[in-house]
Amino acid sequence: MTTPAQSPKGGTRTGLALGTLALGAFVFGTAELVIVGILDPMAEDIDVSVGTAGLLVTAYALGICLGGPLLTAATIRFGRHLLVWSSLVVFLAANLVASLTTEYAVLMVARVVSGSLHGLFIGVASMLGAQLVPAGQQGRAVAMVFGGVAVSTVIGVPLGTLVGQGIGWQATFVGVAALTAVALAATFLFVPRIGATGPTTSLRSQARYAFAPRVLAQLGIGLLLMGGQFAAFTYLASYLEDVTGISGGAVSAFLLVYGIASAIGVFGGGRFADSGAARTLVIANVVLILALTALYFVGETPVLTALVLLAWGVVGFGLVPSFLLRVITLAGPGGDLGSTLAASAVNAGIAIGAAVGGWSVESNGVDSVVVLALIVVVAALPATWATGRLRPPAGTAPADAAPAATPAPEAGSVKAPTSPA
Repeated sequence: MTTPAQSPKGGTRTGLALGTLALGAFVFGTAELVIVGILDPMAEDIDVSVGTAGLLVTAYALGICLGGPLLTAATIRFGRHLLVWSSLVVFLAANLVASLTTEYAVLMVARVVSGSLHGLFIGVASMLGAQLVPAGQQGRAVAMVFGGVAVSTVIGVPLGTLVGQGIGWQATFVGVAALTAVALAATFLFVPRIGATGPTTSLRSQARYAFAPRVLAQLGIGLLLMGGQFAAFTYLASYLEDVTGISGGAVSAFLLVYGIASAIGVFGGGRFADSGAARTLVIANVVLILALTALYFVGETPVLTALVLLAWGVVGFGLVPSFLLRVITLAGPGGDLGSTLAASAVNAGIAIGAAVGGWSVESNGVDSVVVLALIVVVAALPATWATGRLRPPAGTAPADAAPAATPAPEAGSVKAPTSPA
């Protein structure tokens, strides 16, 4: 049987495809955190406490961490293009349901489903993006996908909060659904139709590679580095008020500095991942130690604190493409499941870090979270260095040798005839 000719990697079509995947990630990232800004009106309308409404954030995170890998396992034999557009369709439906109900249980189910689709989408989109670009550019492709999530924290979440507070929280979910529809249309227009996920499409084979000790060790590094950071970052607003001595709009400005730096770090981090993901993780770990140490000593000086947050944001999220690429590489043929596990590790680190940081705030005050974060990232450094010596399974191609994508036929083109096998 003949196959359609493969187009060269790179160029405008590849850029449009990666931009579309980034848009999808932007939508998912917005949906994950935008609810934080509309908890009060939601809690009032659905007749629960703010704390109970806050569990809708936890439900989404659990969906990513647990539901994402389970969905990936259940759909491992399907093509990546199919998984991308179908996850967007169901995600759109889940957000429409959320916009039409005031039943807490229904909202909870919608959030778990949405989070599970988030985990599936990020993992599949990362692998698909890496498959679309030439060898040596996989890190930049992964950075484009995850960069959509980073940009959502700077643009999507504030805008969604503004809409929710001005029109009503239901309008926020409608807005997310509308953006999802745009991403869905762009997917059909610009993203090539990739067939089988790879040479290892059985769940047993994927799991054997994705849960190998070398991959689990790398996942542990991601959990530590993100957990350490979010032990402090989750309570950064309180730290800025109580220790740095700023308030109101100044706190928002400082957080915006961090958010912009994070987005820049993710996109820039892709190039460093391509030049050496393991080395980049070690360097980023060292810079995190220096940044948190500096914050401990200069946290009472606003100008210096802003500079530290700038460096922290660039490096703290700039390491994510290297982490994702290392997991995909070490998983070898199990990269599809491995990439979803990587997204789960990042979100698990965020959740655990926030919880441990909360305990530290309650026990020792808000200034203690910087010390806690510093201890964690210092402890992670030897392990980060050691995992850099891990190698992919023998006889498998690394992530930067992904097979070329088979693009969908251009509109109006004649489909190549097939011959009997």
